[in-house]
Amino acid sequence: MKASLLDISQLACSHNGQTIIRSLNLTVETGTICGLLGPSGCGKTTILRAIAGFHPVDEGKVVLDGKTITSPTASVAPEKRGIGFVFQDYALFPHLTVAENILFGLKQRSGTQQQSQLREALALVGLSAFAERMPFELSGGQQQRVALARALAPEPRLLLLDEPFSNLDTHLRSQLSREVRGILKHKGITAILVTHDQQEAFAVADQIGVLDNGTLQQWDTPYRLYHEPVNHFVATFIGKGSFIPGKVIGPTCVSTELGEICSDKPHGHETGSHLSVLIRPDDITCDNSATSASAVATIIDKVFNGASTLYLLQLDSGNRIEALLPSHQNYALHERIAINLHAADHLIAFTH
Repeated sequence: MKASLLDISQLACSHNGQTIIRSLNLTVETGTICGLLGPSGCGKTTILRAIAGFHPVDEGKVVLDGKTITSPTASVAPEKRGIGFVFQDYALFPHLTVAENILFGLKQRSGTQQQSQLREALALVGLSAFAERMPFELSGGQQQRVALARALAPEPRLLLLDEPFSNLDTHLRSQLSREVRGILKHKGITAILVTHDQQEAFAVADQIGVLDNGTLQQWDTPYRLYHEPVNHFVATFIGKGSFIPGKVIGPTCVSTELGEICSDKPHGHETGSHLSVLIRPDDITCDNSATSASAVATIIDKVFNGASTLYLLQLDSGNRIEALLPSHQNYALHERIAINLHAADHLIAFTH
């Protein structure tokens, strides 16, 4: 098991008398890339700012590499924490060259060290040929690479990234997020990424925290967040899905209008009790030629996504679910189609 680099315990933060973060507890292991997801205003950026020393805390503490760096009574200066920060708007100095921007955080190093770390940082982000360029001469993606290089050059123990790709177009955002993960893993850097984009968090992070109203709802792997959400909020916030009624028929099984859904783990609900069962779009398949089907549904809406199409389906009961099908399975609005449920290996259900 890896040693923890960052430990946050019972952290509480407020702004103008309004509580923003409530009793936050989390541990980040060395070399792990973490993500923070949640609705706007839930406290994601405030957590980063508290870790960096930019925001005071009301309760609790932040411990970095065994040393308390933030508490209500004591705080290490931000510049002495060994933490790098990549801002949403890049925060580059417009009057300085790329090299000068990167060197800005290396003033305490010797000239030889500065040049060595500058060359390494530029090479790491693929900008070795751009050292003398000005920020306005760079594309958005290149500016973000400079911001990343500047944050990495001092060799921080922890890197914080606040919506670093939000100003980029979709293709570049996807490309750069993969590149950044590769760089962080190559250097073994521990990092926390704040983003609104779930797919971005899934692609970059090893561990993700889901926040709602200042409270950490679940701290888990991307896979478990999607397939094993701990509560109704996480289930509806992460990914897509619809709830249909279900009735417990055994310690691991629930009966629904789409058939039985069973899990390899006990669900903990009494036989005969009624639950809301989550159906993910990828749990549904369609085969009109099949001799047996879980149900027949009517297509209410459809969204073409290229390789796939997302269908909104209405069951005969009136309940609605979504189905993500290959786009070559092209069905018309109001068409009746036979569907099957393929969720036999997992069950996500909550009490009403």
